[in-house]
Amino acid sequence: MTLEWNRRRFVATLSSLGLGSTLMPGALAAVAEDADTVTLEMVETAQRIAGLSFSRPQLEAMLDRLNGERGPLKSFAALRAADLGNDTAPALVFNPVPPGKALPTGASSMKPSAVEVTMPTSDDGLAFLPVTQLAKLVERRDVKPSDLTKLYLDRLKRFDPQLHCVVNLTEDIAMRQARRADEEIAAGTYRGPLHGIPWGAKDLLAVKGTKTTWGASPYRDQTIDVDATVYERLSEAGAVLVAKLAMGALASGDRWFGGRTRNPWNTEQGSSGSSAGPGSATAAGLVGFSIGTETRGSIISPSTRNGVTGLRPTYGRVSRYGAMALSWSMDKIGPMCRSAEDCALVFDAIRGPDGKDNTLFDLPFAWDAGRDVRDLKIGFLQSDFEPIEDDPEDNERVERARATQRNNRAALDVIRSLGVELVPFDLPELDSDAVGFVLTTESAAAFDDLTLNADLDMMKAPPEESRWPDGFRASRFVPAVEYIQANRLRMRLMVELDRAFGDMDLFIGSNLGLTNLTGHPEISVPGGFFEGTPTSLRFTGKLFGESEILLLAHAYQSKTDHHLKHPTL
Repeated sequence: MTLEWNRRRFVATLSSLGLGSTLMPGALAAVAEDADTVTLEMVETAQRIAGLSFSRPQLEAMLDRLNGERGPLKSFAALRAADLGNDTAPALVFNPVPPGKALPTGASSMKPSAVEVTMPTSDDGLAFLPVTQLAKLVERRDVKPSDLTKLYLDRLKRFDPQLHCVVNLTEDIAMRQARRADEEIAAGTYRGPLHGIPWGAKDLLAVKGTKTTWGASPYRDQTIDVDATVYERLSEAGAVLVAKLAMGALASGDRWFGGRTRNPWNTEQGSSGSSAGPGSATAAGLVGFSIGTETRGSIISPSTRNGVTGLRPTYGRVSRYGAMALSWSMDKIGPMCRSAEDCALVFDAIRGPDGKDNTLFDLPFAWDAGRDVRDLKIGFLQSDFEPIEDDPEDNERVERARATQRNNRAALDVIRSLGVELVPFDLPELDSDAVGFVLTTESAAAFDDLTLNADLDMMKAPPEESRWPDGFRASRFVPAVEYIQANRLRMRLMVELDRAFGDMDLFIGSNLGLTNLTGHPEISVPGGFFEGTPTSLRFTGKLFGESEILLLAHAYQSKTDHHLKHPTL
């Protein structure tokens, strides 16, 4: 046997025992090149590092199991030989619904706003319209989908050198879909508000005939011969795919193998991530809307930075079929748009079971833009409005946080002017950080083949690309027992948060680390500006409460114009 095989087998053995969560490389030196068994000294060393204290007789008994014919080592070899890749989901399925909690009932419905719009006199004016207004122009035949598509393709080509938000244009697909939309609408067949609207996909959604690069050097020439469910559903709605948009490498940050995606409000800044391209392109008027994904902030954060409206739906609302997996129990897909009602229209098109992703719930979504917002029971997170302490080492962060807080205090006044009663609210003391390694452990499994071969080294550390390689390697030492324990604590977090919500529909504020673990929905809307760049206002909803957070966001945007402003490139 080779030294590398023995090393991997040793690592896997210790992980299975719960003995290697912080194992140091030096502990592997005891593996001799011709060793084919785990020794007592190996396990004793790992035990000390892991903070365990089994007796010598207990350790000796472990060795008999580890090195026996029915020990786990042969199973580990079989697992690696199975070639699981990134697209094989675990048999364990996360359910965000606490025990005993009733699911929403009723019928789905769509009652959008009555929209009035005149044809803009400039291409710029047309490019920055929200979907609701673009749809009305298309439906009235004031603009043809093919002309709208050419406009956005031209803007993508013209401004991408500044923004680095495009991985690949899908020009052939776009023009084919746009011409079909032209013909259908001319013949009197109008599919609905997304018909003929150009959009961009975060480049982890597979589309046949296109590269799907996941933003990472090892996959820059990858093609996947399936169509993601989200792409299929938007195509059925008549939407036109114009581009695969940049994402941080393997869904982290805003750096990818093509560089760093930029914030169109200030191109000296990155656009945040990992849905960096969707945020940048939507804000810059390069697409009508876009699709992003979130595991722990990757829709909300770039929506904040780029000043767009981004919806992270409840876990289990939108199919991940055909999308890169980062964390099977945390990944979510949602729209990034120029208004809350745009998000409602796109979400309605992509939600629901598809027979391919077994985490999905078949639950209603009722959108009524005219519903009285005073029906909602709303809290506001007091901790988000407490005084912010000085930090001499990061004055810029403090000043931005204080400006965001000032803008959000003004937003509370706007919301109160709608006749809404806001109830002070505090989250319980919940240690979500202790559960955070669930994400990195699942991601290490999703990319284990990358970790165990030299391709991982193609991803360079920042400022070039990614720190994922170090994280994947470190997560290889997380004990299986601790992963299960973390998910048990996660259930406690879910129950406690559900209890804290009570009968509230939503609260104004955000806790990305906690609510991405519990699966709750959130929306980010532009709430003002600081030094020429946007700040955000965020609403966190009850489970499956997309209608409620969208309604409040829509009502807020009806009284403000932050979302109507756009950058000048």
